[in-house]
Amino acid sequence: MKEFDPRLYFITDSTGYDEETFLRRVEQALRGGVTLIQLREKTRSARELTVLAGKVHALTKRYGVPLIIDDRIDVALAVDAEGVHVGQSDIPVDTARRILGEGKIIGATAKTVPQAVEAYRQGADYLGVGAVYPTKTKTDTYVITPGTIRDIAAAVPIPVNAIGGLTSENLDILAGIPIAGICVVSAIMKAENPEKAARELRGKAEELVRATSVRVAAKRSVTMKTALSIAGSDSSGGAGIQADIKTMTMNGVYAMTAVTALTAQNTTGVRAIEEVSPGFLSKQIDAVFEDIRPDAVKIGMVASAELIHVIAERLRHYDAKHIVVDPVMVATSGSSLLRNDAVDAMMKELFPLATVITPNIPEAEVLSGMKIGGTDDMMKAAELIGKNCGCAVLLKGGHSINDANDLLYADGSFQWFYGKRIDNPNTHGTGCTLSSAIASNLAKGFSLADSVKRAKDYISGALSAGLNLGRGSGPMKHNFNLRSRFADGTEN
Repeated sequence: MKEFDPRLYFITDSTGYDEETFLRRVEQALRGGVTLIQLREKTRSARELTVLAGKVHALTKRYGVPLIIDDRIDVALAVDAEGVHVGQSDIPVDTARRILGEGKIIGATAKTVPQAVEAYRQGADYLGVGAVYPTKTKTDTYVITPGTIRDIAAAVPIPVNAIGGLTSENLDILAGIPIAGICVVSAIMKAENPEKAARELRGKAEELVRATSVRVAAKRSVTMKTALSIAGSDSSGGAGIQADIKTMTMNGVYAMTAVTALTAQNTTGVRAIEEVSPGFLSKQIDAVFEDIRPDAVKIGMVASAELIHVIAERLRHYDAKHIVVDPVMVATSGSSLLRNDAVDAMMKELFPLATVITPNIPEAEVLSGMKIGGTDDMMKAAELIGKNCGCAVLLKGGHSINDANDLLYADGSFQWFYGKRIDNPNTHGTGCTLSSAIASNLAKGFSLADSVKRAKDYISGALSAGLNLGRGSGPMKHNFNLRSRFADGTEN
């Protein structure tokens, strides 16, 4: 993508001007300091627009300002413009990106947070958001609130420009909103002196951007990678989303959750399960992705095919990355956590989206349809699952097979991760913890192999700490490496 400055985005309108006058006013705007120009001419034929665009582009190149063509990719290609802008009813952003390539600027229009997030997901480089006020240049103007502009600016990491009826007299409505700039049409195009109008608008736009960028920089001075746990709640705190939150936090990422079910359980067993509705699970996932996009996703307990369908659809919609699936079928206590219809749905819908899945021996036997009795069987099962489901497989070697050595099958090759069995009967939540630690390290940019190694080191430390709670298989000490005078349980 070419670099661009979005502070003063000028949109042309030649209505009422002959070509010579129109081009003269465009050049006056360039002299006044506009930083980006969009050629918007809805009534011209492709040939007429191409001829005009070539003349405008000759001007913009002279002043070093990128030219954006509204909607017409064919014209942008014909004159080698720097980019295109697409509206909600125009060609999709990802289609424009495929045609124009990564070297061009692609802007999009958004009026809601979901529209903004989708445009960003498809590859938009900036957003025009509005209208702030009713306008004369568009008959279908839909006015949005400053609060919506603020929400959109917070939801996407690309420049957001306010648009619609803006003049040098009414920009105060945008004070405190972290916009990257303003888009104007008539305030320059119809001004008595376009150069003077552009200079004044640029100064005021820079004041707005400078004031908000200082506040945003102060507010966001600390950044973290993020991870989402889609799993069930464990009321005893040792597994499920509770273990995931602890693990992600201790592995240095910001943890978020979408709860698939509430469980009444402790270290001795699961007493009851209450699933959330598919619609509510979908809303949870939307709420996370539309605000704090996860750098990785861990999926744990999902008891039904209906919920699996929702998760797969939403993750595809948001093009989620670094997905780790822990195919939880049975709790450590022996209680079943997965309906029969969910196994096929998980294999067909979730596994192909996954960076890696992390079955234990009993789970791998179900997924592969074979009995696993040793290391050779582990290799056969991992390869079979990986090839059938199109994902990497980390087959955990516990359950009295191969000590604590785990096998990673990825890209047609095998890698063993050797570990020493730790004499600790309290293993509640080990699967949740390992998969969450892998997701955390993937979020931070580590390779899959390095993420597995770091996750195994973490879980070994949590087990070695020897926490002993509950009357059954107790939880691990997730905060074993936390160093604080408040962390050892003795501070009052």
